[in-house]
Amino acid sequence: MPNTSNIPVHIAIIMDGNGRWASQRHLPRSAGHREGAKRIREIAKSCADLGVKYLTLFAFSTENWQRSKNEINALMRLLDHFLSREIKELQKNNIRFIRIGREDPIPAALLKKIASAEESTRGNSTMTLVLAINYGSRQEILDAARHFAEDVQNGKKQAEDLNEEIFSGYLCTAGIPDPDLLIRTSGEMRISNFLLWQASYAEFYFPKAYWPDFGREELLKAVREYASRQRRFGKADVN
Repeated sequence: MPNTSNIPVHIAIIMDGNGRWASQRHLPRSAGHREGAKRIREIAKSCADLGVKYLTLFAFSTENWQRSKNEINALMRLLDHFLSREIKELQKNNIRFIRIGREDPIPAALLKKIASAEESTRGNSTMTLVLAINYGSRQEILDAARHFAEDVQNGKKQAEDLNEEIFSGYLCTAGIPDPDLLIRTSGEMRISNFLLWQASYAEFYFPKAYWPDFGREELLKAVREYASRQRRFGKADVN
């Protein structure tokens, strides 16, 4: 087990490699997505057991709409099935569920199910599971800037009021602490428009395992690596 005195408060994960996992097994991409969906329950429970308070998973980006219609439909069905199947499990483990990202063009029926899941788990307190669905960080920052400008125009804010704390309150992650550890599975070393503002001082970890193979033991490796690092936030090395 990792040093429990240095567990990240917030872990964010880019769940990458479903398609390559399926391709290596001569399976359709949808099979990789289905297998990847199974890891969410395992990783969420493992994080809660470790004492992690926030887990953010990049489930569907604003750029993913460019994929084939069949793949998009399969991903939307998986999200729908996840909500139908896993909410009872989240309730059992006292985990709160919330979504971040733009609503349009997520199907109305799925948005309704998301809202119901958020409401039914609102009082849970062991951990918060955040699914980034139709999320893009550049778009989020633009939306936040636009909303702040509207508040200035309407006399609710003054331009000189703007600072990092106030701006963060306009992001869709308002009220959620910045991630301490950002993981991208599959060995790719980029963050692909994910939490650009929030991850400014996150520790990055890039395991080679594809997301469908990223289980509890892989998570423990990541947390141990995090615990071994010294976070300086721009300060000089104290050693």
